[in-house]
Amino acid sequence: MKLLVTGGLGFIGSNFVRHVLKSHPSWRVVNLDIRTYAGNPANLADVAGGLRYRWVRADIRDPHAAAECMRGVDAVVHFAAESHVDRSILDAASFVQTNVVGTHVLLEEARRAAVERFVHVSTDEVYGSVEKGFSREADPLEPNSPYAASKAAADLLVRSYCVTHKLPALITRSSNNFGPYQFPEKALPLLITNFFDDQPFPLYGDGMNVRDWVYVLDHVRALEFLLLKGRTGEVYNIGGMHAAPNKELIERVRKLMGKPASLVQPVPDRPGHDRRYALDCGKLKALGFKHAYPFDEALNLTIAWYRANEAWWRPLKKAGGYRKYYDRQYAARLGRHADPSSAR
Repeated sequence: MKLLVTGGLGFIGSNFVRHVLKSHPSWRVVNLDIRTYAGNPANLADVAGGLRYRWVRADIRDPHAAAECMRGVDAVVHFAAESHVDRSILDAASFVQTNVVGTHVLLEEARRAAVERFVHVSTDEVYGSVEKGFSREADPLEPNSPYAASKAAADLLVRSYCVTHKLPALITRSSNNFGPYQFPEKALPLLITNFFDDQPFPLYGDGMNVRDWVYVLDHVRALEFLLLKGRTGEVYNIGGMHAAPNKELIERVRKLMGKPASLVQPVPDRPGHDRRYALDCGKLKALGFKHAYPFDEALNLTIAWYRANEAWWRPLKKAGGYRKYYDRQYAARLGRHADPSSAR
């Protein structure tokens, strides 16, 4: 099988590329990635140069690049997206361009190339805040941030191409991911790497916003599973094995790393902060998928990975352009100095 993976230099995309190349010795991967601040060639340094992997540095909004990358491809797995909620609050335009326009370009070229499968990777945030119970695939979409709205729009575009043009597509919606190679502006790697350096970590509001956590290696296994066994036109939730308030998760990591409680510093809540996400994953499980990593094991593996890979994350934090820009904008909005983090 020949795959086109978009956004393969990112966190989940790079883990997926590595996984399928290892699990399927005959598969080949073309990685279409423009390399934004969160795309890092070092994420796939171990497979670069191999005969079965090729990185094309181009924009998913470029129809010529997309068409070239689609040539001879059996399936597309579409990860490429702007995904940082706080960034979307400050500047939604790039989210609309990448997540909506970019997805439209890929759908058009996939239709023309008659690909056999198009897997669109989305998020549980499209369901909005869930006061109780669990979000199911047929639930209405009620996104509350510009990021979530852009992903919901992309989901609907995928659905429309499936219905109107008979494109063999399916949609996945996952909960919060964590694990190796996650860019250190995101909640867990920022927490872990700050604690390594005895630096404070910001806690939004009262810290009782609930998130469900899925280990990235379980997520990519689920995507591989659905690529092969999922049904065209369907939506599949990919949840984790552990749901907890942000405050509880931070405390868990703090104790595992033996750090003082004074490093956790409350900051004002962010606008439109969803209170709770929860996914019903019965549809995925009914197909036969099973998680392989219990949450505690996965959390310990993640901490150990960041401990062993300082050479990967320290340059990213030292560069700090993404943090400096965001901190200035957020502080100006609040009229104070602040150093909040993404809760995603």
